[in-house]
Amino acid sequence: QVQLVESGGGLVQAGGSLRLSCAADGRTFSGYAMGWFRQAPGKERQFVASISWGGGQTYYIESVKGRFTISRDNAKNTVYLQMNSLKPEDTAVYYCAVQSGSTLYVTAIEFWGQGTQVTVSS
Repeated sequence: QVQLVESGGGLVQAGGSLRLSCAADGRTFSGYAMGWFRQAPGKERQFVASISWGGGQTYYIESVKGRFTISRDNAKNTVYLQMNSLKPEDTAVYYCAVQSGSTLYVTAIEFWGQGTQVTVSS
């Protein structure tokens, strides 16, 4: 049974930082992309960032470029999302996701985390 366990969410003021972590328990995702989606109330789940197995390919949604950094530690089966200069519009539940290949597509995700709440106050 594969589990993706997220941590690091919380409440922060605008301009602050948070670091999300997602640890994969149960297997090693060799050759898989890992990353993050987010979903705000009343909105569709949205791609945020992804990273390939070797880390050589990273993708970001335009609105977080320059503020968020994705990384992974394959020895720990863990992916991270460092979020700086947070804005109220970043408020959402953030979901860890895993898919074979070099990036993530919401319709092809093979494993989802349970989600962690990020709230940015103005």
